[in-house]
Amino acid sequence: MKTLDRLVVWSFLKLFVVVMLAVPPLFILGDFTERSDQYLDRGLSRADIGLSYLYKLPEYFQYAFPIAALVATVFTIHSMTRHHEVVAAKAGGISFHRLVAPLVVLGVVLTVAALALSGIVPRGNRIAAQIQRAEGPARTWRSDFVYRSETGLSWQVARLTASDGRMTGVVLERPPSADEPALHIAAESATWAEGEGWTLNAGHMRTLAPDSTERDVQFARMLMPSMVERPEELLEVPREPEEMTYNEIARLAAILERTGGDATEWLVRRGQLLSVPVATLIIILFGAPLATSNKRGGTASGIALSLVTVIVFTMMLKFAGALGEAGAISPWSAAWLPNVLFFGASILLLARVRT
Repeated sequence: MKTLDRLVVWSFLKLFVVVMLAVPPLFILGDFTERSDQYLDRGLSRADIGLSYLYKLPEYFQYAFPIAALVATVFTIHSMTRHHEVVAAKAGGISFHRLVAPLVVLGVVLTVAALALSGIVPRGNRIAAQIQRAEGPARTWRSDFVYRSETGLSWQVARLTASDGRMTGVVLERPPSADEPALHIAAESATWAEGEGWTLNAGHMRTLAPDSTERDVQFARMLMPSMVERPEELLEVPREPEEMTYNEIARLAAILERTGGDATEWLVRRGQLLSVPVATLIIILFGAPLATSNKRGGTASGIALSLVTVIVFTMMLKFAGALGEAGAISPWSAAWLPNVLFFGASILLLARVRT
């Protein structure tokens, strides 16, 4: 690595680490100020509150990635411009694009790290939410609920006990389709066995074909291999989007689409799980050419530029997300539109920089 590259990388990393350590406490302070009354009402101790924020740290670090990358880029390039190091590099035959190449490489590495972090964030949020909601030990039973399986079957269950893998008062329904008749199954109970799945006991199955042909069959036992959900999975209450991984959201969205539900909100959230980490690289490309002028002042100018950029990007992300959830634009556009616009602007700015 050349000396100039080491200078750029070291200047960037020092600022990046400082901002990464400074931003999460601000998020924690703001969230605690907003929710302190709720924590007191739930009787949470200071240790519980502190532990919950410890689990939420991955999410705050993920939020801090684009902010830290932008601040580090702006101050690195702006400082080199004010001290005429950019001019010296150009005089030595090094273009501005070559000068910022180490920042692009760092941006790719940080983007990969942010994407890896996005798989950890939902799990931490899940535990933090359980602590903040003052939830007790997980229940081992559930009563009077409806569950729609991945195959489109609606299960109505009077009671489920996960300890012995047993359901009572089971009713299954499936609406008619072009390929399959309407289905109605009622059983006294259902039992779970590893390797076999769910087995219905003592019931009857009724089918109604499109030509109105009706069939009713009684059974003592009936295997249901299409129902793959374990008893523990059926106990889970619906989670918030920020508590679900990319694959979990994709699975839920597929079920909603298959059963005629509206999965738009979940598809937008799934796209943002990828687009927000990628914004780290795009923000670096956008911030580097903005900081090349030494006529914009010193530290105050760099701070103002960084704040304005972060605010504009955040507003665009929320606005595009709202449009996507309302159906005005596609979920893909809602998740990626801010990145696309900022990337286009960064290309224009880089093209206009004197090299």
